[in-house]
Amino acid sequence: MKVAVLGAAGGIGQALALLLKLQLPAGTNLALYDIAPVTPGVAADVSHIPTAVKVEGFGGEDPTPALQGADLVLISAGVARKPGMDRSDLFNINAGIVRNLIEKVAAVCPKACVGLITNPVNTTVAIAAEVLKKAGVYDKNKLFGVTTLDVLRSETFVSELKGKDVNKIKVPVVGGHSGVTILPLLSQAHEEDKIKFTDEEVEALTKRIQNAGTEVVQAKAGGGSATLSMAQAAARFARAVLKGLTGEEVVEYAYVEGDGKYARFFAQPVRFGRNGVEKILPIGDLSAYEQAAIEAMIPTLKADIELGEKFING
Repeated sequence: MKVAVLGAAGGIGQALALLLKLQLPAGTNLALYDIAPVTPGVAADVSHIPTAVKVEGFGGEDPTPALQGADLVLISAGVARKPGMDRSDLFNINAGIVRNLIEKVAAVCPKACVGLITNPVNTTVAIAAEVLKKAGVYDKNKLFGVTTLDVLRSETFVSELKGKDVNKIKVPVVGGHSGVTILPLLSQAHEEDKIKFTDEEVEALTKRIQNAGTEVVQAKAGGGSATLSMAQAAARFARAVLKGLTGEEVVEYAYVEGDGKYARFFAQPVRFGRNGVEKILPIGDLSAYEQAAIEAMIPTLKADIELGEKFING
């Protein structure tokens, strides 16, 4: 298998390169690309770590060499949030970056699975879909918004609050990947058994999970956004996709084009397989609080998606 990381010299990209070198199966090829000339140096640096993952680095304007033969492309290229910015403020810069990189993916490795990390994910996934569609190579089973960080945060915060084993906790997170569109389904959270929450805990936890990115941006005081936790989330997502491609059944949450019940793209449980999405699984029973939260988020989510579609189609 070959994994290409586009944006590999950035805050997320470098941490992701390190984690993939440590966590990918033996024999995997890892291609690191960024427009920044430091990228071959990042590759040289991580290549000295003794694991059986082969690393190559590519800098400059053209990601083609990194993309050739890729089975999975992870895109983290773009600018990060700063204090006072929300994810929509990133749109004007990152939309163009994603469009250009996806055009290259369409030309060089059209059958690859693509995981988008670049924010605003609610919108950049729609941009990618429309670019791939125009190129005649769109496969909705192979395009994902990486929302795994919302799941990681939910598992962490719930385990801290309830004193549970974080390795055994499962917390579904559905919807999108910003603000009110992030919805942890705390009514379904479980360790061995379901975890019980008061109404106050549900409200406070939901808000904290939705605003956790801002928590990091503010704590870094102008020095960046969530890079290290995002890199771990992307590494977990990458391992799940690769397991699926090699025939192992694995379920993770991702922002994908499904049946359109709520919106064209929606984060929900996905069973990965040899062709990317093997099956989109139901989100299960919702509490009254969660049902109301989904209904309230839909206009925002649909507007985010439409913004991406219009960016490509005018």
